[in-house]
Amino acid sequence: MGYDFTVKPHTPSAGEPGKTAIQVIDRLTSLLDALARRPEAASLKDLSTDTGLHPSTAHRILNDLVTARLVDRTEPGGYQLGIRLLELGNLVKARLSVRDAALGPMRELHRATGQPVNLSIRQADEIVYIERAVSERSGMQVVRAVGGRAPLHLTSVGKLFLSVDDPRNVRQYALRTGLVGHTPNSITDLIRLEDELALVRTRGFARDNEELEPGVRCIAAGIRDDSGRLVAGLSVSAPADFVKEAWVPLVCETAAVISSSLGYEEGRRAD
Repeated sequence: MGYDFTVKPHTPSAGEPGKTAIQVIDRLTSLLDALARRPEAASLKDLSTDTGLHPSTAHRILNDLVTARLVDRTEPGGYQLGIRLLELGNLVKARLSVRDAALGPMRELHRATGQPVNLSIRQADEIVYIERAVSERSGMQVVRAVGGRAPLHLTSVGKLFLSVDDPRNVRQYALRTGLVGHTPNSITDLIRLEDELALVRTRGFARDNEELEPGVRCIAAGIRDDSGRLVAGLSVSAPADFVKEAWVPLVCETAAVISSSLGYEEGRRAD
């Protein structure tokens, strides 16, 4: 956003107040707080008055916030909180509530399969692993740790998210990423990916057939919140020659239990 957030010693020149990164963050936060207190769009003059910032300072920071999509500019000359804040808020909410609801069922699924169980969410063009249930007896090295990321089209959970996306968004995803592969089994062609996503929608679960990591296959099912929105994916990872078809209903049932605890009712879908 154009700021240097490293706090550095500063010797003020004549008439110039000391300026540190903390001051910049304070000013930015004060503008966001001022916008949050107003039910309607606010003018630059109002925001300058509310925060005590000089209009030119407020205008400069607001422009950077607009560029970052944290603030939206309205007509004529107004500002309001941006949609990106909602996206970030939903992401935090999903991480916290889904993780809490999933921990117990994940451990049960791990005990039933003896294999690592992963909880993942979508962030932009990747999935992020936010929790794992794993033991040393699983017989498989942990390849993706909590906090790790992976492309949507190469993972079972990523395919779940792409399967509920608008077809135009899937095509845009393919253009942005180039559908780069990691293994000989990776899907790197849009038509093949669209066929795979159609299969995911029909089955209600997704697979990763050694597409992300050689020798590792996964089975995933989706987790939905009380609005019916897909918010996370639950997956079991195992050595390719050890995966059992009997795990499919177990994964789906466990995902359904977690969804139910989040308030989801079967048959209710936001997408």
